Amino acid sequence: MTSDKIIKENEITRDSGVRRLQKKFGSMENSIGQSSSPTQRRWRKVAYGGMQPGFDDNHTDNTFLQEMVMNANVVKRDMLKVMLDSISISQYLCIVALVVLVWTHTLNSTITHNFLLILDVALLASGFFILLLTAKMLSFTLLINYLIKISFFTTSLYVLSPIYHTLTRSISSDSIWALTTSLIILHLFLHNYSGSTIKAPGALEIKPTLTSNISLNASIVASLLIASRLPSRVLVFAVILFSLQVFLFAPLVTYCLKKYSVRLHLFFSLVLMVMTLSCVYCLHKLMFVLLLGVLSFVNLVCPYWLIRIQEYKFEINGPWDEAKLCFNITD
Repeated sequence: MTSDKIIKENEITRDSGVRRLQKKFGSMENSIGQSSSPTQRRWRKVAYGGMQPGFDDNHTDNTFLQEMVMNANVVKRDMLKVMLDSISISQYLCIVALVVLVWTHTLNSTITHNFLLILDVALLASGFFILLLTAKMLSFTLLINYLIKISFFTTSLYVLSPIYHTLTRSISSDSIWALTTSLIILHLFLHNYSGSTIKAPGALEIKPTLTSNISLNASIVASLLIASRLPSRVLVFAVILFSLQVFLFAPLVTYCLKKYSVRLHLFFSLVLMVMTLSCVYCLHKLMFVLLLGVLSFVNLVCPYWLIRIQEYKFEINGPWDEAKLCFNITD
């Protein structure tokens, strides 16, 4: 009896041990199965660091376009505002037209050198008066500096006028007219209508662009070509001085005038356009019609085109755009 009890106890102990081992290995198998099939990781946008495990390098999910913004920087333009801004272009077109008129009357001997010299002095005095009126940081020292530079410039121009007088003696007149016309068109095409090549008093130091420099050089060369066809050295000096005053300092004066008062700028532009159209009408009616058409095109047609094509502007911004500086790097 005793041996039978011992055998039965051993079988019970063995069966319980087997059950415990089965439970232990069963739990281990479940944990191994769970670890072998982990949950799918969520994709996230990574700017640096390479690929994310489980995703391709070019993978994107539904959250990629959530930060996309359309037409965020598109400026809604007003027709009247665009027309007022285009007046600056018409203003400078009239200034260049007046210069061409002076050139034409001088070549036809309608204008004498005395009238041109008086016109040069009047333009210089009126330019300084407008600068004194509009400049906020124009000191007496700066004014004296300007006068010294202008005196040196005028003296050098008078000394070099005999050279300019004979500069294109070996070139035919037809080539001179064609080259001058091309240079004036190039000057108008590349001119900076939003500012001035010369720094205004008290303004920040801004380097002129390449196109504005090319435009200024084209106008100077055109002035020299026209002056080389004049009969006297005094006329050469007076015409070159007049042309350089207009092409160099007229954009500066009109820029300061516009910054000082928009109403004064509009009044000056209107008077200038009326005066230019009147002078051109007296010279040639066909040129009057052409200039009137150009001014109408610039002030009416071009602003209308700009407003119409704005409807088709489509700009997309998002996290993929390059970073932009929100401050001046020169500060």
